[in-house]
Amino acid sequence: MRMAASLGACLAWRSGDPRASKTSWQERRDLYPQGVASGDPHPDSVILWTRRPSLAGSAARTLTVEVADDPAFRRVVAESTARLSADADWTCRVLAAGLKPAHVYWYRFTDEHGFGSRVGRTITAPAVNDARPVRFAFVSCQNVQQGASTAYRRMIWEDEQKSASEQLGFVLHLGDFVYEVVWYPEDRPQGVYARRLRDIVRYGDGEKIGDFHVPTTVDDYRALYRAYLLDPDLQEARARWPFVYVWDNHEFSWKGWQSQQNFGGGVRPAQTRKVAANQTWFEYQPARVIHAGNSLADRFAAPAVANAPLRNFDDQGLGLEPGNLAAINSLKLYRTLRYGRHVELILTDNRSYRAEPVLDRAEAAPFQPKQFPFVASQDVVELLDAGRAYNRGRPPETIRFDGKRLPNPRRHMPPQSMLGAAQKAWLFERLRSSKATWKLWGNSVGMLDWRIDFQNLPEGVGPRWPASGYALLSDDDWAAYRFERAEVLDFVRRLRVTGVATLCGDRHAFSAGVVSPALPPERFEPVIAEFITGSVSAPGLFEAAEYALPKDHPLLPVYLYKPAAGAAVQPAMNVTLMHGVRASLALQKTGDTSRALAARNAEVAPHLAFVDLGGHGYSVVRASGDQLEVEFVCIPRPLERGDRADGGPLAYRVTHRVKRWSRGAAPRLERTTFEGDLPCVL
Repeated sequence: MRMAASLGACLAWRSGDPRASKTSWQERRDLYPQGVASGDPHPDSVILWTRRPSLAGSAARTLTVEVADDPAFRRVVAESTARLSADADWTCRVLAAGLKPAHVYWYRFTDEHGFGSRVGRTITAPAVNDARPVRFAFVSCQNVQQGASTAYRRMIWEDEQKSASEQLGFVLHLGDFVYEVVWYPEDRPQGVYARRLRDIVRYGDGEKIGDFHVPTTVDDYRALYRAYLLDPDLQEARARWPFVYVWDNHEFSWKGWQSQQNFGGGVRPAQTRKVAANQTWFEYQPARVIHAGNSLADRFAAPAVANAPLRNFDDQGLGLEPGNLAAINSLKLYRTLRYGRHVELILTDNRSYRAEPVLDRAEAAPFQPKQFPFVASQDVVELLDAGRAYNRGRPPETIRFDGKRLPNPRRHMPPQSMLGAAQKAWLFERLRSSKATWKLWGNSVGMLDWRIDFQNLPEGVGPRWPASGYALLSDDDWAAYRFERAEVLDFVRRLRVTGVATLCGDRHAFSAGVVSPALPPERFEPVIAEFITGSVSAPGLFEAAEYALPKDHPLLPVYLYKPAAGAAVQPAMNVTLMHGVRASLALQKTGDTSRALAARNAEVAPHLAFVDLGGHGYSVVRASGDQLEVEFVCIPRPLERGDRADGGPLAYRVTHRVKRWSRGAAPRLERTTFEGDLPCVL
């Protein structure tokens, strides 16, 4: 009972012998417009969720939840009553406990009038000593306004074709469940790239910035979640599997960090909005997270905060303004979940405690390589990120860039942190103490470097690269928090922790590889494995380049491959990241993959096994005692929802495997199977 209360949920405890339902239940999905969901399964419990607002002249104040061994509810094993309130936007959270491990259950909600929700299906986690393989999917970045949730329909259809022992146990959602940046169709009639904008939500309060709108109050954020959960494929997925959630940036703010926002015009204090975002996430996502204030309260306890700039910081870049601390600590998201003998899922919050990104700061403006789209200088990022800790405490006074010596603006500042001191200490302890075969880090943002060797451009091709080293194609994730990334990797290596792999989203692309603190020409020493899933529907870098880059840009072949006349453009960025700029230039010039590979730079990506910057879909994990397999399931660009039961055609599927490595050894990835067409994957 204490656990249920701490999670803001009522308790449904397993009774003695199963019995037939005595509830008068008439399915009325219209009265439960956001469907049902379950989350964070343990071997003996799971959180159940629904929303029952006052609709169609029908109001409700209480709900009965039933949990059964069968979808007809002839064997009900647990039952409870929960109250509804406008204070929680009519959402309901129930902890169903005393359940059997690794067991499929069905559940439903019924109001006092006998009007019932749809029936949901959930699955408890296996017992800690259960040695059977664990199977689950992971997803991220669903933009319902700009695309279709076809990936979920494909996931459901494929799961239904499998035997019970091969079906998924849960879905890990790595963030960007919603996108708070919303364009109203009349403000951008041309859409986004070639995508139609759906008129899904209008903020009652909100703020317009340029031609887009952002939420400002808890009612705005609630309206956003309500709109997303009307999506039929997303709703079907939440009704079929328990989900495990972390957030990324768009649950709060596009370029947000801690309780601050930045929409391209500088930092804006937004403590009230951070609290509103946290409250809404708590209300709409069934997760074992603890809110601040009275931990035994049955609803979110929103702290009173005011929007104020951050002026004082600790050595991790954490703002010490009381309202900032109250806002970011109003909901603690990082946690672990155990799935049998082989999997411990370690979930971190990569947004609430991070220092302000160095490349978003005004002092970084002189170091932007303006003629090179989407990239930053690795040398500059490493210097600015590490601050006074660079080169073992001997940072240079100046930074050489574009033929000039510019002052190093951070040589007296501490290194940046993404996790913050408390969460980092917690992560280290979880990695050190876990007894699971696989320590799978639900790490919303990627660690793998995507490097471009612009320093190797042939003479006369495009502008001169202004730095001496590589370019980085991603700078909003661990690629820009390099000092702390090295610290994490060093911890894993020193303690000889084996079986660590990160499961990531955010990049809107599929990618697989091994993570090393440094890459050639420095020492290449892989420590952990990493798998990044493509977005469910949000546009990625390939699509941005396809529509945003000028057709006469001198570096276009580095980003886009245009095959013979009439063929669709492909992501040359895949070739560039895996094999270097000379390979992608040769591919465009000759159309011959063997000649492209003959021009490759073998040092650019020894850590990468796969990259596709145009991929959408989801990923499937199979973890056993001796190996970890991850399958990327890629669908065509999901512009519109089709009517096929399987969601439409499959673009490709590809599987990579890492065998369990011994202490002191390095992980190695191998591609085991693929089908379909792998675009620009040489």
